[in-house]
Amino acid sequence: MPNKGRPKKYTEVEIMQQKIDKYFNECEQKNEPYTITGLALALELDRKSINNYAKDSKFFPTIKKAKLKVENYLEKRLINDSSTTGIIFNLKNNFAWSDKQQIEHSGNVNNPFEGLSTEELRKILNE
Repeated sequence: MPNKGRPKKYTEVEIMQQKIDKYFNECEQKNEPYTITGLALALELDRKSINNYAKDSKFFPTIKKAKLKVENYLEKRLINDSSTTGIIFNLKNNFAWSDKQQIEHSGNVNNPFEGLSTEELRKILNE
């Protein structure tokens, strides 16, 4: 079955890699942060398209490395900066970071109806 969507913007990994390298170099020269949206703009794509390219085994290593570079930048900022809310948001939404909370309960549960039959429970409900 033929692909009914638009043709891919990139068919060669090397061309995509050149644009990725140019993006990161420009960020370094301008002292600007690495971002996924900046990467998307440099590639003339959107975030969803970047993720779709990552599903293609041909482009997966290239996209993975670029996203890892952005993630590393943000992680370092998370450690060094005092204003981290936006960075945390970015890491959660673009890199599947999550907050996990584990709660342990201890003690006994006192169930006054334990051991009663269904008939006995129905009788109590009807009273």
